[in-house]
Amino acid sequence: MTVIIAIAVFIAAALVGWCIAEGKAKAFVYKNNADEEAVLKQNRQQLEQSGYTELGIKDVIKTIATTGYSAV
Repeated sequence: MTVIIAIAVFIAAALVGWCIAEGKAKAFVYKNNADEEAVLKQNRQQLEQSGYTELGIKDVIKTIATTGYSAV
């Protein structure tokens, strides 16, 4: 009987902690200030100038090796 009570208390504590974490994430949203936005924009421009393009999921699937490796 004690084990069942301990498990119930553990689950209740986990649910309370989860609710607090979710509430905190929704209540306090981080937003970049003007300086951070300027740095991000500069980094994006440098990446585009160097030829970087972000791949979509279909492009990634085409380029990855899905056949595995031979151990021999």
